[in-house]
Formats: sequence, C-alpha cells, structure tokens
Amino acid sequence: MKTRLYYLALLLLLNSAPIYSAEDSPIVINWQILQAVEFKSKYVKEVNFEMLFPIFTNQLLKLNGQKVIISGYCVPFDKNNRKIALSATNYASCFFCGKAGPASVMTINLKNPTKYKLDAFKFFSGTLKLNDSNINEFYYILEDAIELKK
Repeated sequence: MKTRLYYLALLLLLNSAPIYSAEDSPIVINWQILQAVEFKSKYVKEVNFEMLFPIFTNQLLKLNGQKVIISGYCVPFDKNNRKIALSATNYASCFFCGKAGPASVMTINLKNPTKYKLDAFKFFSGTLKLNDSNINEFYYILEDAIELKK
C-alpha cells in the first residue's frame, strides 16, 4: 500500500496537481498550495517587533487536521531526530537562506525518530496542522509523520 501511495504522490506532485485524494487515502498536496497565503503584520510584545502572520486560504483551512502527503527537502535540526524541517527547495535556496518565503517550509514531527541527511528529497504522510499564532513554529506542521518509502 505504501509503495502505491508513494508512486501516486510522485506522479501527481511532479505534474503539479494541486490536491488529490482517493477514498480513505491521504490528500496529496504540493508547495504551490501551501505558498498561496497572504500575510498580515502584527506587533508581537514578546519580541518587541512587527511580524508577519499567515492568512490561510479556504482551501488550506479545509486541509487543517487532514491526513496529507507532501514531498520536499530535509533540513535536520533536532539532535534527537524527532523532527526535521521540510523545505520546498534545497537548502541553498530555502527559507533559512533568505531566498524563499516562510510558507515554503514546514515542521515534520516524526512518529519514529529517524536521522535524515541535509537536502534528502523525501515524501511524508501525516496530519497537517496550520499555525497562524505561534511565533516559535512554522506555519505548517505535519504531526505523526512517517516517510513514504519506495
């Protein structure tokens, strides 16, 4: 079953399909959908600074709490291998280097600790959570994530 989902996700994502879901299957999403956000500026007392907060589209709001499949480039940052950042672009072009926006990266909270190499291109499945208030977290979080392997 995982192999079939992996190839279905690969085919759909490479063809830029915005959203696809077979009955009882996770919804395949891509970065185009995730990056289609607007922003509002808001003063944050804790940091004494104006920050940008996402305004999620109706399409994204419907995905909140849903099982999804997403692919991207791994950016390890947790020494316990419980979470990684997943980026729409490789590290040289990613959000951390200033060449992409904050909606081009998400936290992957792994169901099982796993070590990933920087820039490894992987597919993950998990429950998507939208974040429009916690300044210490990305806009997107994938909970109970598992890697879809070939």
